[in-house]
Amino acid sequence: MGAVGMNEARLSGVQMAAVVALRVVIGWHFLYEGLAKLQAPSWSAAGFLQQARGPLAGVFKGIAADPSLLAVVNPLNMWGLTLIGLGLVLGCFTRLASAAGILMLLMFYLCNPPFVGYFYSIPTEGSYLVVNKNLVELAGLAVVLVTGSGRVAGLDRIIHGLRFRRTR
Repeated sequence: MGAVGMNEARLSGVQMAAVVALRVVIGWHFLYEGLAKLQAPSWSAAGFLQQARGPLAGVFKGIAADPSLLAVVNPLNMWGLTLIGLGLVLGCFTRLASAAGILMLLMFYLCNPPFVGYFYSIPTEGSYLVVNKNLVELAGLAVVLVTGSGRVAGLDRIIHGLRFRRTR
């Protein structure tokens, strides 16, 4: 049994159902955020990037100031959120979607880290110190990444079955 099979064998049905629920809820958040941005013709990541603070603020502010870079970042953000969300909700290419989601959330986190001394001018729904909703969602995706929940409840089960049949 491979590492994936071992992980799946160690989780009870209730535990895997919890991981599937986590995957779907995070996926829905990504999907909705992506679709909302796609529906807003004037949406741009510029405002978020211009508010960057922390050690990488210069990089993010530089992207916001360069129209050619922003023309790449905006569709990557909108479509990335949408496709990651679809992958997670449907359990399709779940590991790839999880890894891409982790990378995207890491960028959001690094753009505006909740560290002592860094103040973010765009209002948030809470007060954070080191851990914010991006980091919490990132940790959730790490759990989804290592459990193979798409093979239990998702299109990955079909994809894996077809792939396994082909290699026989």
